[in-house]
Amino acid sequence: MTIKALVAATCVAAITASVSTAAFAQAAAPAAAPAVSHGPALPGVCVISLEGAITGSTVGKYVQTRLQQIATQVQAELKAEEAALQTEAKTLEGQRASLDQATFETRANALQTKANAFQRKAQQRERELGATQQKALGRVGQELDPIIRQVYQQRQCSLLLNRDSVVIANPAMDISQPVVTALNAKITQFNFDRERLDQAAAPAQTPAPATRK
Repeated sequence: MTIKALVAATCVAAITASVSTAAFAQAAAPAAAPAVSHGPALPGVCVISLEGAITGSTVGKYVQTRLQQIATQVQAELKAEEAALQTEAKTLEGQRASLDQATFETRANALQTKANAFQRKAQQRERELGATQQKALGRVGQELDPIIRQVYQQRQCSLLLNRDSVVIANPAMDISQPVVTALNAKITQFNFDRERLDQAAAPAQTPAPATRK
């Protein structure tokens, strides 16, 4: 395998790993279920689609869009570095005939070291994207939790089931929509950027005293 091909293989593996997380692709919508006749709603039993409440809310859609923006930025960063490595590999391969073996191997080893570092960086970016998604959705969950409790009490529920784990339920018992409405009234977006795991791993510094207003 030539130096160019070796570096290319390393870069492609790194980019592929990162893009798999960067996509944050939504699953295809299930086919519409046939109409079902329901029995009477059970008093005190409520159901909610937690996933549907998040993805259907304004803030949930904002988070999805923002995550895609961050993923696109990461992909652009990695593509630029990949292109630079490919160019350097192509140049070195073209100089193979004019270089002595020792010089060529030294430069080839240095290039492979860069390619390996690039792969580690891409893997870190993949972990950062995952951490970013987890933290952002965690924030939405924090905003959602008290709303669910509030609607639960307003509807006088005695039992709340996750609709995504229930095969069929009477829609009259579903509190998802009022939860989404309340969440939309509470928050529509919040600022967040890509998590930086290299910074998180750095030694913690003593924080400055908080300033109270």
